[in-house]
Amino acid sequence: MRKTFLPFSPPKIGDDEIAEVVDTLKSDWITTGPKVKRFEQEFAEFVGAPSALAVSSATDAMLVGLAALGIGAGDEVITTPMTFCSTVHVIEHLGARPVLVDVEEDTLNIDPGRVAEALNQNTRALLPVHLYGHPCEMDTLLGLAETHGLYVLEDAAHALPAKYRGHAVGTLGDLTAFSFYATKNLTTGEGGMLTGNSDLVEQARIWSLHGIGSDAYTRYSAEDSWSYEVVLPGFKCNMTDIQASLGLHQLRRQTDSQVRRRVIVRAYDEAFANLAEVERPARRDEVEHAWHLYVLRLNLDMLTIDRARFIQELCSRNIGASVHFIPVHMHPYYRVKYGYDPDDFPVAYRNYLRLVSLPLNLRMTDSDVDSVIDAVVDVVTSHRR
Repeated sequence: MRKTFLPFSPPKIGDDEIAEVVDTLKSDWITTGPKVKRFEQEFAEFVGAPSALAVSSATDAMLVGLAALGIGAGDEVITTPMTFCSTVHVIEHLGARPVLVDVEEDTLNIDPGRVAEALNQNTRALLPVHLYGHPCEMDTLLGLAETHGLYVLEDAAHALPAKYRGHAVGTLGDLTAFSFYATKNLTTGEGGMLTGNSDLVEQARIWSLHGIGSDAYTRYSAEDSWSYEVVLPGFKCNMTDIQASLGLHQLRRQTDSQVRRRVIVRAYDEAFANLAEVERPARRDEVEHAWHLYVLRLNLDMLTIDRARFIQELCSRNIGASVHFIPVHMHPYYRVKYGYDPDDFPVAYRNYLRLVSLPLNLRMTDSDVDSVIDAVVDVVTSHRR
């Protein structure tokens, strides 16, 4: 058995990132400035988007994105219960109503058929989540949006660098939100990016910094003057040059990083292929999975333990694991406010009970991967019916 604990998802920060941060700290500008602008430009080029806005989190990317789309009181935004709570929080923050629909059995992404059934005269936008890095069925969702005059803002917190039918996530809907949290495929510690239509992104930019028509770097540098105007009751969501210093180098390694992630995924797939007690992640032919997470589904009827005990058993073997996600409708705020029962979204609820996320990160050695595989196999064989 492994002698030291393997964390679930530690970040990998290299010497280039550290040197860039030091360079920023020694410069005249540490908040939103020239390195943020470089990061925005290089990120937009990387995904092929017309424009990009760097912000403090994917949550804020969604918030200012929805604000730029004019979403507010009386509007409905359709999204999924199988996501982190922030996806739904931002709809609430703007006074709109989140409308949850259930997910597909295989990908656990939002089910386009159920989206169609949920549409009404108050629906203004769709907010699909590319769960675990597997893109949603975007042709159907974009078709519904076009037919009914809806906006599409994608939650791509897991989906860098994913593709759908050869098109990069970040170029499909009206706007797309990415996350650079510490565990993500690209990290700036905290941070996010909004990509999409240039006019919408520029409107979101105003929302992202107090509703001021120009950013601080422009006002305090030689490019302009001290004058500014507040044109919207905006938020405070800007990224700093310190964070962008990390992002610039993390971005440049994305292609190589994805190669390593796929090596780990292949090892897991091969090891678990004949293990009937677990179900491997779904993937469809028309997508390129970003592999932010590798999530097993336990066939609990074939085991003598539940999911919580399974994770405890992995931990006792020094393997970190997690669950993604507790469905939104099960949390007290949403359960009470909207009167949800767990079975209101049966596919999400049923699958939640058997989800286990395994370690998948760039600091893992081949030996670490073997340790995870050995632990999973040992737990299954020790507790199979």
